[in-house]
Amino acid sequence: MNSTENDTPMAHHEVDLLIVGSGTGLAAALTAAEAGMSALVVEKSGYVGGSTARSGGAFWVPGNFVLAERQPADGAAAASAYVEAVVGDSAPRERGAAFLEHGPATIEMLARTTPMTFMWADGYSDYHPELPGGSAAGRTCECKPFDAAQLGTQRSRLRPGVMEASGLPMPVTGADYKWLNLIAKTPGKALWRGIKAMATGVGGLALKREYIAGGQALAAGLFAGAIRAGIPIWTDTTLVRLIEADGVVTGAVVDRAGTLTTVTARRGVVLAAGGFDHDTRMRRKFQSDNLVEHASLGCEANTGDAITAAQEAGAAIGLMDQAWWFPAVAALPGGAPAVLLAERALPGSFIVDDSGRRFVNEATDYMSFGQRVLERERAGDPVRDMWLVFDQRYRNSYIFAAGLFPRQPLPPAWYDNGIAVTAADPAGLARAMGVPAQAFAATFDTFNTAAELGVDHEFARGASAYDRYYGDPTIAPNPNLRPLGRKGALYAVKLVLSDLGTCGGLRADGSARVLREDGSVIDGLYAIGNTAANAFGNTYPGAGATIGQGLVFGYIAAKTAAAAGRA
Repeated sequence: MNSTENDTPMAHHEVDLLIVGSGTGLAAALTAAEAGMSALVVEKSGYVGGSTARSGGAFWVPGNFVLAERQPADGAAAASAYVEAVVGDSAPRERGAAFLEHGPATIEMLARTTPMTFMWADGYSDYHPELPGGSAAGRTCECKPFDAAQLGTQRSRLRPGVMEASGLPMPVTGADYKWLNLIAKTPGKALWRGIKAMATGVGGLALKREYIAGGQALAAGLFAGAIRAGIPIWTDTTLVRLIEADGVVTGAVVDRAGTLTTVTARRGVVLAAGGFDHDTRMRRKFQSDNLVEHASLGCEANTGDAITAAQEAGAAIGLMDQAWWFPAVAALPGGAPAVLLAERALPGSFIVDDSGRRFVNEATDYMSFGQRVLERERAGDPVRDMWLVFDQRYRNSYIFAAGLFPRQPLPPAWYDNGIAVTAADPAGLARAMGVPAQAFAATFDTFNTAAELGVDHEFARGASAYDRYYGDPTIAPNPNLRPLGRKGALYAVKLVLSDLGTCGGLRADGSARVLREDGSVIDGLYAIGNTAANAFGNTYPGAGATIGQGLVFGYIAAKTAAAAGRA
C-alpha cells in the first residue's frame, strides 16, 4: 500500500465478481449475472465500450448458432483443424480448444441476455483459408443494426466510434462496407446496400430509434444487456492495485473519480482492460523503438494498467511483441491515423518502401502485414517509409481512408504535411516520395506486367480467397491486380504501422485463470481480451478474432469463477 492510500480514507464495496474494463469484459459481467452472481464493472475512461466500440464489431466464433443455420456442413472438426494449423505452437493448445468448446454457448448467452441479433458476414473469408480447415466462405459474424435509444439516459456514456457518420442516419455494417466501397464500380449492389442502410436509419428516426452498426452496435448491445441486468458500471475508475490474501486475489483498490475504494470480490477479479496500446514506454520496450507514438487505433485509456497490476501480484506475461497490426494513413499533426482496409487490396495500386520496391502482398491480412514490417526491422533491413501508390483511375473508382469518395481530391493538408504527393509520371512521383527513381521505375514496370497477366509471382497477391474478398469483382482475371496508367496523375500516400490494440499480456490457461511464471494458477484472478496473451499466439484467424476471444473468455472466466465459488 502506498502513502496516498495510507493518507486517504477509503470507501468499501463488496461484490461476487469484479470486472476491470467495459469492452468484452461486459460478456463476463452478463455471464456472472445470469449465473446468479453479483457483478461490478469498473472502467478507467468516462465511456463504456472500450476498443470494442471503436472496432468494426465483427466476431469470429466458429460453430455459433448463426453459422450453424447458414453453414451446417462447417463442423467442429474443421474449425479445430484450422485453429491448430494457424496457431501451431505459438500459444497453448488448451486455449484454442477452450475457445472453440465454449464459443457457441457464449453467443447463445449474448442472444439471451442482450437485445442484440446477429448475422453472418457472408463470404468474408478466414484470413488463412488455404490452411487445413480454413473457410473461404468465412466464419465472421456481426451484430445487426442496433437501436441505441434502448440505452435511454445512458446513451451519452457509450464510447464514440472511429468512423463517425457524416451527419447521415446510415448504419453501415461490415457487410455493407465491402460493397459501398465499390459504389463507382458496382453501383447496383452498392446503391441497394446504401438505400437499405439509409432507410433503416431514417425510418428509425421516424420511430424515435437511433440505429447504429459495427462496433458501436456490439458495444451498445452489451451495454444494454448490462443495464437490463442491473449491473453497475463505474466509469472514471482506475485500477490502483490488486488485493491478495494467502496467494489468492480477493479484490482490488480502485480510484473512483478521486475516491479510493476497496472492492472485495468474493469470486475473483476479471482483468479486461485492454492492452498497452498507448503506453509508449512499454511499446518501445517490447515491440519497436520506431513505432509512431499514439498511432494505435485502440482506446486511448489502454495503457497496460491491468497487466502491470497483475505482474505485481506475480503474474507471468507472454507475446508482448505482438499486436493486431494495422497499416493506416499517416496522421496529420495532432490527429490520428486514417483507417485503411480494402484500399490495399484494390487493383491499380501497390505499396513500396523507401527503396522504391514492393516488399509484401499488399492485400494480406493486416496483422501479417505488420509482422512483415517488423521482421524487416529485426533483420536489420527496416522498411522506414511506406507509400501506397495508385493512379487516377483508382482514385476515381474507390472510397479512400473511409471518408474520401471516388473522384474527391485528396485533402490539401495531406500535401502540405508530406502525407500525399502527386506527379504526372513514375519518375516525378519517385522524386516526390524521395525514393530511388530507377528502382521505382523497375517496380512500376514489373508490377504492371504481372497485373496484365493477373499473376503476382513476387508476392502472390490475389491468390487467397481473403485477398479477393476486398478486391474489385469487375476486374479480371485477378480482382486485386490492374496495371497503373502511365498517362494522367499518379499519387502516393504515406502509411504508418498502426494497430487495433496490442495482444500480448498476461499468461492464462484454458479457464482464463492467470498463471505465474512456474505455470501455477493465481487463484481468483482472470484475464481476457487484450489484457491476456493472445489465445491465437502470433496469428489472426479471421475478422473479429480479437473480439471473439474476448467475449468467449469473458464467458469462460465467469463460469469458472461461479464453479469455484460452489466448490
